[in-house]
Amino acid sequence: MIVLFWVSLGVVALDQLSKWAVVVALTPGSHIPILPVFDITLVFNRGSAFGFLSDAGGWQRPLLIILPLVVSLFLVVIIKRLKPNRRQEGIALALILGGAVGNLFDRIFRGEVIDFLLFYYQGWSFPVFNIADIAINIGAALLILDLVGWQVISNRNKHEK
Repeated sequence: MIVLFWVSLGVVALDQLSKWAVVVALTPGSHIPILPVFDITLVFNRGSAFGFLSDAGGWQRPLLIILPLVVSLFLVVIIKRLKPNRRQEGIALALILGGAVGNLFDRIFRGEVIDFLLFYYQGWSFPVFNIADIAINIGAALLILDLVGWQVISNRNKHEK
């Protein structure tokens, strides 16, 4: 199971490195066009997902630190107790843990989360997000698929319990 914590650490490292690179390269609100529907842009998010609670006046910051911290500690306990044949669930939880910790670092040390991936089309745009958000969403999708019995990540010892 130690490999799962390496997955989480890899997500945190990739997330923090990408955020550092964007902060060094851009000023807030500036864009680097990559594709006709995708830009790299620097946005600071004081709220939660999709900017929810960003205009709440500051009371949300302790909540948005304590809640992910508790969830992260809970995920560590679950991952440590996970049976080896629960590979997809383990990877899913490791991705969620890495994403939660990546964004938690931002909240603790910056007071806000750095977002920089912007997808748009004509007048529509998806909320700006980051690598940690991607890891959380992939982990959540893998958990849902695991719950409905669809194995995306195969188990080598499928017949062993």
